Amino acid sequence: MWEHDPQPTDKLEFKHHNYKAMRRLMKSVNDECPDITRIYSIGKSYLGLNMYVMEISDNPGQHELGEPEFRYVAGMHGNEVVGRELMLNLMQYLCKEYKKGNDRIVRLVTETRIHLLPSMNPDGYETAYKLGSELSGWAYGRWTYQGFDLNHNFADLNTPFWEAEDNNEVPDKFPNHFIPIPEYYTLPNATVAPETRAVIDWMQRIPFVLSANLHGGELVVTYPFDMTRSYWMAKELTPTADDSMFRWLSIVYATSHRVMADDNRRICHTENFMKSGNIINGADWHTVAGSMNDFSYMHTNCFEVTIELSCDKFPHEQELPTEWLNNKESLLLYMEQVHRGIKGVVRDKDTEKGIAEAIIVVNELNHDIRTAADGDYWRLLNPGEYEVTAKAEGYHPSTKSCRVSYENHATICDFYISKTAKQRLREMLANGKKLPKELMLRLRQLRTRQFRSNGPK
Repeated sequence: MWEHDPQPTDKLEFKHHNYKAMRRLMKSVNDECPDITRIYSIGKSYLGLNMYVMEISDNPGQHELGEPEFRYVAGMHGNEVVGRELMLNLMQYLCKEYKKGNDRIVRLVTETRIHLLPSMNPDGYETAYKLGSELSGWAYGRWTYQGFDLNHNFADLNTPFWEAEDNNEVPDKFPNHFIPIPEYYTLPNATVAPETRAVIDWMQRIPFVLSANLHGGELVVTYPFDMTRSYWMAKELTPTADDSMFRWLSIVYATSHRVMADDNRRICHTENFMKSGNIINGADWHTVAGSMNDFSYMHTNCFEVTIELSCDKFPHEQELPTEWLNNKESLLLYMEQVHRGIKGVVRDKDTEKGIAEAIIVVNELNHDIRTAADGDYWRLLNPGEYEVTAKAEGYHPSTKSCRVSYENHATICDFYISKTAKQRLREMLANGKKLPKELMLRLRQLRTRQFRSNGPK
């Protein structure tokens, strides 16, 4: 370690943690901060290791109306270990600083529900851990025990979406969001890792808004799409409808990372990402079909980028304090971006109850989102004026103008929408209620008019 490298003052446990040590550390954090932490498992690896998540919130275990959900996922490739250790450091740090009354951390914890998954591929990590930093190599432990590369194992939703776009079917005949998983992918004999299935189920259960997928071996932040639109191309610029938002999210992390922000640093290998500000469209680097980033964007409301944290995939233990110092501010600043854009609740105008699965449309952005079970929603947007429409089956749509400021808090944009006459009639008939005399007379007149129009000329 270079003598001039600054060392962190945070009293954290800087070491490599195997499965047992990771579980022990997470338990110690939960014991120290039981009021703001909860440990849960989203499933098991092929070898039966739990995929533990640390939840950090002022009300752990429950979704709070209007509070966004954030996640970090590390260890998708088992031999890329920096993300795993950073997640363990981060949960310790948030716990300790919350107890100290650090204003920034208290605000983050009370206004955000945070989920940290240190190891998506625990079997692969154990394989790499046994060999250690010197011997694990560039690929040993990367894959799952079954040989899956988890970043190529999610359903390809890009291809059907682009085919529908080419046929002018989006969004009237084919959705531009919440794209369904193809049937072949759900079959029992589909080549889908149990780790992937667990993460997909997790994504579907919790209304995540923002995420990052932590990798290692480079210093760059990549954003969707990860797959090239021209399937024969090894790399090709392939932006999403939210390209400017993804670029902002990537820039936030890259410009606050101590090493990425240093223009005088050496490049990791052969590519110089400094020329593009240490960010790149994933497909413009190399195409990845079935990536978690693309799946998250197209199947859920959640925006996700990939962060390549360091040149070394498995650094020496002595380097871990420096890695924490390099990434600490970036990790915090990126989480805070979950509060950028608009948020609100879509309610029934008569009952004032939240409407689940209502669609939020932002004018001129070909990517909608949906409300959560309680009717609340969050839409990441850069500063500006937007025309936003809320619509739901059986309701009249409602449109309003919503302004996003440069302040780092979401603009409240609530909607109250009314049921259509047809929906009201349908509900009355379903409940066995008698129709008002005026309505029965009106229906009789409509039937008579229809009968006459269909009669012989």
